[in-house]
Order: sequence, then C-alpha cells, then structure tokens
Amino acid sequence: VQLVESGGGLVQPGGSLRLSCAASGFPFNFYDMNWYRHTPGKAREFVATIGSRSLYTNYADSVKGRFTISRDDGLNRVYLQMTRLKSEDTGVYYCRRAGTSLWGQGTQVTVSS
Repeated sequence: VQLVESGGGLVQPGGSLRLSCAASGFPFNFYDMNWYRHTPGKAREFVATIGSRSLYTNYADSVKGRFTISRDDGLNRVYLQMTRLKSEDTGVYYCRRAGTSLWGQGTQVTVSS
C-alpha cells in the first residue's frame, strides 16, 4: 500500500506544474484524496481534496482559482495542476489518502526566478 508523488521541480513565478500521485495496494476509487504542502516556516497545510468518483472538490483559499485537483480512477492517480505559481507556493507537496495515515513521500516544488 503506497502513494508516490512526482512532477515537482523548479519553475519561475507565474509558471505552471502538474503533480501526479500514483496509488497502489488499495481500492483507489473508494477513497477521497488530498494534496497537502509543507512550506518553509509553516506547518503542513491542506491544499485540495477530491471526492471518490470526483463527486466534489475543495481548495484552500490560497490556491483557489490557480490549482486544480483531478483524478483518473483507471490509472489510480490523482493530479494537482498548478498555475500562476507564486514564490509562496514553494514547498514539499504530499498526497494523502483522506482520513487515513497513508501519505506519500512528497515532491519538492520551488518557485523562483
């Protein structure tokens, strides 16, 4: 049972990145999925969530209108499309199986010129 994130990297302010989280070992389509991030000097914070079968989405105010969460139940993946990135979006991004202690190892996103 695991979650593996990918897609992080260095991007200039105003740029875009798409993060991916590959799930394995559990019935992915049954679970809501979250993205969190740990930014420098702050506690880990919620970024976005998507319901099972994509029934709903919800976002932190700080990313609303810039980030989009989606999922592909056939591929057991959840995505975070990030646009209009800001320096304050820099951090380690984690996916989580909602309501459980299952987290990925994280992927680093750095927004800098």
